[in-house]
Amino acid sequence: MPLSLQGLSPLAATDALFFERAGARLGRPDAERLVRHALEGMDDGELFLEYRESEAISLDEGVIRSATFDTSSGFGLRAVLEAETGFAHSDDISESAIRRAGETVSQIRAGRSGTLAVGPRSTNHRLYPDINPLEEGAFASRAAMLSELDAYARARDPRVVQVMASISAEWQAIQIIRPDGQRMADIRPLVRMNVSVVVEQDGRRESGGHGLGGRYSYTRLLSPQVWQGAVDEALRMALVNLDARPAPAGEMEVVLGAGWPGILLHEAVGHGLEGDFNRKGTSAFAGLMGKRVAAPGVTVVDDGTLPERRGSLTIDDEGTPTGRTVMIEDGILTGYLQDRLNARLMGVSPTGNGRRQSYAHAPMPRMTNTIMLGGDATTDDMIRSTKRGLYAVNFGGGQVDITSGKFVFAASEAYMIEDGKITTPVRGATLIGNGADAMTQVTMIGGEPALDPGIGICGKSGQGVPVGVGQPTLKMTGLTVGGTGG
Repeated sequence: MPLSLQGLSPLAATDALFFERAGARLGRPDAERLVRHALEGMDDGELFLEYRESEAISLDEGVIRSATFDTSSGFGLRAVLEAETGFAHSDDISESAIRRAGETVSQIRAGRSGTLAVGPRSTNHRLYPDINPLEEGAFASRAAMLSELDAYARARDPRVVQVMASISAEWQAIQIIRPDGQRMADIRPLVRMNVSVVVEQDGRRESGGHGLGGRYSYTRLLSPQVWQGAVDEALRMALVNLDARPAPAGEMEVVLGAGWPGILLHEAVGHGLEGDFNRKGTSAFAGLMGKRVAAPGVTVVDDGTLPERRGSLTIDDEGTPTGRTVMIEDGILTGYLQDRLNARLMGVSPTGNGRRQSYAHAPMPRMTNTIMLGGDATTDDMIRSTKRGLYAVNFGGGQVDITSGKFVFAASEAYMIEDGKITTPVRGATLIGNGADAMTQVTMIGGEPALDPGIGICGKSGQGVPVGVGQPTLKMTGLTVGGTGG
């Protein structure tokens, strides 16, 4: 962050970025006037201004394979009338570009006129520190750290034959201007690290990986204690997979580990509870408000207010402060995740879940940090009560069909449970099921939920945004396990 911006409020800092710095081609009064004119007679809309700095460094085979730095800026202008949206964007933040965008989005008016919705409430709460990670130390020192990481991993075990690692950071500054003159701003840091280790023994190779990150400083992420811990975890997983046998297939009981396995909850249930899918009736959960959709004891929340978490936001990309939305309470469907457009059309309040990938994208309902709350069982209870099943500690990729709710997830670390005991590690296990049904098959819920380490990216309609997930250890029945073993 330029020194002139340090210590300023987000609104003052973004005023300096967009309107007051040398070479700025737009004044704030002009921006407000253009927005007011373009969105006259609309139900809603805003000018979204964005400036972003980002960098990424990756290492493979002891060599820095790529190192990038990028800056981008631009605006998105949105007009909303009834259920229709007009949207235009440009990387040219100037009076002439916004005027042309206003002429485009105003075409949805077509002789009609609406009533401007009340804007979001304001907040002075901030969920992340006032820092720009990219300005903490020298770029070269971060590349040097990756070389240290490579050497550390190889020294840990002679079976290590390949190390891949990457670090990345970004600093995003946004300001939102509404037609009634209301303005909101946010300054968002984000850092991430990923480590992958490949080991070889007797001609067989296996890999393990670990990642972490959040909305905090590079200094914390790149401390030796943190990156060495990431290497140790990746190596542990790789060595477990060396001993793994092919996973068996069939319907069985499954114990899901705490933390990152909450990605199943995110994909199989969370997307189905986003407002747009339910307003249009395309979600498996559409029309089920107030009905039982999960087993007793299952409570699922989306919480964008957790300090420094990857999925958290002080305000969403429409200016609404994020909140804690209870979607399922004790198995009963109680709420959807809403942006402003879908909330207005469904007659409810926005929940602070209007998100966009960048200024070039219109907002839509998206998750922040999606978490299942804890129960009163222990992991030992779950294992002891399982005659034959799968203990899925960690997940890799997965996919879900929003309309049907069907999902497929690959376990990156899993073990067999036999006669109430954890036995052999297995590889190639996939979990197959239906999101709506899966939540009714939860039979035991562990204590305090764990949050993922800060690696989630959620894709929807071509847009990717950072998210978080979390859950306690769970036991589920009736899931189909896909595998290649007998």
